[in-house]
Amino acid sequence: MICAFKLFWEKTLQRVWPHQMALVRANPQFKLPVVLSASEVRRVLAAVAAPDQHVCLLLIYSCGLRLGEGLRLQVGDIDAERMLLHIRSGKGNQDRYVPLPKRTLERLREHWKTHRHPTLLFPAKGHGGQGAPTASEPMCRTTLQRGFRDALQASGVKKAAHVHTLRHSYATHLLEQGENLRQIQVNLGHKSPNTTAIYTHLTSLCQTQHQQRLNEFMSNL
Repeated sequence: MICAFKLFWEKTLQRVWPHQMALVRANPQFKLPVVLSASEVRRVLAAVAAPDQHVCLLLIYSCGLRLGEGLRLQVGDIDAERMLLHIRSGKGNQDRYVPLPKRTLERLREHWKTHRHPTLLFPAKGHGGQGAPTASEPMCRTTLQRGFRDALQASGVKKAAHVHTLRHSYATHLLEQGENLRQIQVNLGHKSPNTTAIYTHLTSLCQTQHQQRLNEFMSNL
């Protein structure tokens, strides 16, 4: 709120910001994101009722995408020869390439055959459910979010997860599989490695190893 007021004061009112003004700022909060285990991700995905939502959520998880990046993906963004996705205009208006798993490519091809839209991978189906081949817009964000919430409830997973949780889970699971932080940073499109380093707090592998060392050290108390 302070930053917004300062922007309004300087840019809109064209007035000099009084630096001597003592404004109290809130203490920064550090919260760890919710992460699903690999088995929980599969349970949730298996419970997604609509096939197009299922494939889109599978893509978001297996490539670590943001919700909007997954929905906006186009046919021409898939590089099947190099097994890469070209993510255009991501956060900060930055492009990046993301590794594409073979199984995900197969599922994308199967899904595209159901509508054969010339550009969009996840076109909006319209009110009648038959408008995908000629749609001008991708699937609505709220439609996918609602599909995920319904699947989460049906799966029995009790965590407070949402679509973006799949991206957090992707990064955590890669780290648990031994992938280095720098590669995960590139895949996610993070500018700072400090942002990616948060996932070191979330890996069950690190926690298990730490617990073993702790138990050994404290065993003779």
